[in-house]
Amino acid sequence: MPPTQAESVIKSIIREIGQECAAHGEVVSETLVAFMVKAVVLDPSNGFNVDRTLTKSDVQKLVKLCMARLLDTKNPSLDTIKMQVYFDINYTSREEFLQEHHRVLESRLGSVCREITDNRACAREELESLYRKIVSYVLLRSGLGSPTDIKIVREATAALQSVFPQAELGTFLTLSKKDKERQLKELTMIVTGIRLFNRDCGKGGEGIDDLPAILQEAIPATTHHVDSQLQIAQNWAHRYTAILEKATDNPLVAIDLQPYKLKEALYNVRQYEVFLQIILSDIITSAQEVEIMIKQLGAQLEQLKMTVKSKIAVPTSQVFPIFVALASLWNSFQDETVLISVLSNLITHLEQFLGTHELFPKKILQDFLEEVTVKTDICRIKEHLEERVHSEDFQNLEWFFPETTANFDKLLIQYQGFCGYTFATTDGLLLPGNPSIGILKYKEKYYTFNSRNAAYSFAENPEIYIDIIKEKAQKNAELIQLLQLHRHFDILIPYSQMRDVNKLYIKPITKNESSTQTDTHILPPTIVRSYEWNEWELRRKAIKMANLRQKITHSVQTDLSHMRRENCSQKMSVYYSSYTA
Repeated sequence: MPPTQAESVIKSIIREIGQECAAHGEVVSETLVAFMVKAVVLDPSNGFNVDRTLTKSDVQKLVKLCMARLLDTKNPSLDTIKMQVYFDINYTSREEFLQEHHRVLESRLGSVCREITDNRACAREELESLYRKIVSYVLLRSGLGSPTDIKIVREATAALQSVFPQAELGTFLTLSKKDKERQLKELTMIVTGIRLFNRDCGKGGEGIDDLPAILQEAIPATTHHVDSQLQIAQNWAHRYTAILEKATDNPLVAIDLQPYKLKEALYNVRQYEVFLQIILSDIITSAQEVEIMIKQLGAQLEQLKMTVKSKIAVPTSQVFPIFVALASLWNSFQDETVLISVLSNLITHLEQFLGTHELFPKKILQDFLEEVTVKTDICRIKEHLEERVHSEDFQNLEWFFPETTANFDKLLIQYQGFCGYTFATTDGLLLPGNPSIGILKYKEKYYTFNSRNAAYSFAENPEIYIDIIKEKAQKNAELIQLLQLHRHFDILIPYSQMRDVNKLYIKPITKNESSTQTDTHILPPTIVRSYEWNEWELRRKAIKMANLRQKITHSVQTDLSHMRRENCSQKMSVYYSSYTA
């Protein structure tokens, strides 16, 4: 089937599934439906062959299976997939978010900017109208107050007139379009710096929020909220893990657990925990940036005060760069404010995907938890902290340890840091790996394990366990993103990870003890006999050479040789004058 025709068929299937779900009262996005279609096709138990063209009966079967999974609102797997789709659509890295945010601001200001740069005002009224548009542009671009507030407009106009009087509009109109745009941006930065300085001096600042104070309050509050949600997720994960461990050892408990889908619930909270860790990392980075910027803001304001202190007039070459730096710093505060707001909103929306945990009866959970010790991830790591893999036991495998690897903490661990051996041998139980035991390198991938026995067993034949994990992920599609298995399933790579595919591989930098010795004399000695260190001796030689140049040369010519044959020769004689060295 041609690619365009196949794409059309897939779109029609997605559209049909979305309409059927809406008819049953469940509104689903096309992205979620597309993910579910791929997940159903990947599951080998459904009997779809990706290499064969779908028949009409195959399409009907696919729609029916997708409908059943999308309408099963009491299934933790569906909530996990919804969470993954939502996070993939709404989350982006810090750098990409700021770039997109600035691009959106530029696009919103495009029409206002064109009205100014394309203006051909001549009459007085037209020039006054143009100047008011420039004031509005400055306010909109700076984000310091509304252009409809009279007090704010007056303050911004006064600041603009101090650096760009209305009389200079004629010169402005003669500039090219690019020069006009550049000058508008420069004027915005200077006016923003002036207003911020006036606000600090208590002489203005109408409509300017105290962003440093707002961020100093918002960041700790957001961090505290993330920590509390992490604690909730980890508590659920530790309980589910303890129950599932008990079920692994006791077949009767495993039979009783089947209706409750605790394993799928464990995947749900573990995925939620992973997303919260990513968001928390961004918040910590933002907090560090804000702390640095607050110090820079105080230094800039102090420098500005010292520059203009008790002076009637200050050269623009001294104050304008400081105003621009001050405005640039404030723009960074605005970026951090928007970023924290977006991350906080993202956390709030992720919470809705944990609703399935309320479906499990508390009494039944308590019954399962009887005679079971609930261990945290940290406790599990401490239990095997003294265990180490002996690398000499493996001839063809490479192991890395904290004390011998410089970038040990930066290695990209497979399966999100969970033990692959335990997951494969216990039918999907997630236990955190312990890097201190040793990190195994196999086919340019890195693996951790929760115990030394698990590490040794996995290292004997890694391919067996890798294939088991892959097969398990085919049946539970949420595991593909949770365990980072996208290299096995290219069609399910999230867009956010597809952009960073070249950044994922980090080579370990190993450390070992070594010593070197430098020979004292590796080359034969070279003695320059003509070298003279005495300056006075050099001067004596120079004077001697200068005197030689002034001497007269005489020649003697003989025509015949003595008793033999004719011969000619020339004799050079030099007569020296008296010379005293």
